[in-house]
Amino acid sequence: MKISETITYAAPPETVYAMVTDAAFQKRKCVEAGARRHEAAVSPAGDGARVVTKRDLPADDLPDYAKSIVGSTLSVTETYEWGAGGADGSRPGTLTVEVAGAPVAMRSTIRLSASGSGTQITIDGDLKASIPLFGGKIEKAAAPAVIHAIRSEQRTGNAWLSERS
Repeated sequence: MKISETITYAAPPETVYAMVTDAAFQKRKCVEAGARRHEAAVSPAGDGARVVTKRDLPADDLPDYAKSIVGSTLSVTETYEWGAGGADGSRPGTLTVEVAGAPVAMRSTIRLSASGSGTQITIDGDLKASIPLFGGKIEKAAAPAVIHAIRSEQRTGNAWLSERS
């Protein structure tokens, strides 16, 4: 299932990149998404960065058939691999989201770029559930949670930036 979302921020690309590669921001993002437990790590990767968050989220909003696969908690690992910045501050990258104990993952290309007087991060992903017969049904159940997480990150990022301006 294709998922395409755009996150917008009223700050220049360099400021947004500094935010998304800040471990404190990543931890706050997990807390504000309702994580019961979380961890975040940021490490240099060439001229970019690798950002990994792991969080346990309640599976309350999933349909019963999906809960039968993942249980009462979704253990989600999100990995951003940011590439080198361009002269205009833009950066390419990838985003992988995996659910522990379930054959569900999203693989995406991402791009951080200037947009007007701010910045946008575009996410173009493919959510796949590798379950015979039920894969499409699981993807449809998981997609709203993925989109909610992306939009939650935007709200957290906007609050983070406004506190620092």
